[in-house]
Amino acid sequence: MKTVFDFSATDLKGAEQALEQYQGKVLLIVNTASKCGFTPQYEGLEALWEKYAAQGLVVLGFPCNQFGHQEPGTSEQIASFCDLNYGVSFPMFGRIDVNGAAAHPLFAHLKKAAPGLLGTEAIKWNFTKFLVNRKGEVVARFASKDRPASIENRIQSLLAESV
Repeated sequence: MKTVFDFSATDLKGAEQALEQYQGKVLLIVNTASKCGFTPQYEGLEALWEKYAAQGLVVLGFPCNQFGHQEPGTSEQIASFCDLNYGVSFPMFGRIDVNGAAAHPLFAHLKKAAPGLLGTEAIKWNFTKFLVNRKGEVVARFASKDRPASIENRIQSLLAESV
């Protein structure tokens, strides 16, 4: 069975990154946008990353322009926005689709592994979050309205588990 570690994605600098480099880590994977009402969640995501990175948490941001065209910028503009406005230092990837025929394979996997309300797979909006354990298994999905701090206890539990 596939895990998150079987996928790769292109980072904001255009380099292909194998997610296997995060084996043994707890991942929080988020579809992001710069011009969204939930954009201030970058602050909470960065706080989680700073607080728990040494214990094995990695936050991965995936910009997406599918919801209200709220991520229209180039990779350079996205990187600049995240750095200047929120001091984002966690790994960010190039803009992707999360729904539809062109959905990135990672997000197709995440949605199937952790469906939303009533079993729907489609991502409803920016800042949907997927929590992945150290084995690369998707263990939870959180809605856009779920603030990063509200899932801190779940992250702590996964960090306490061994591989």
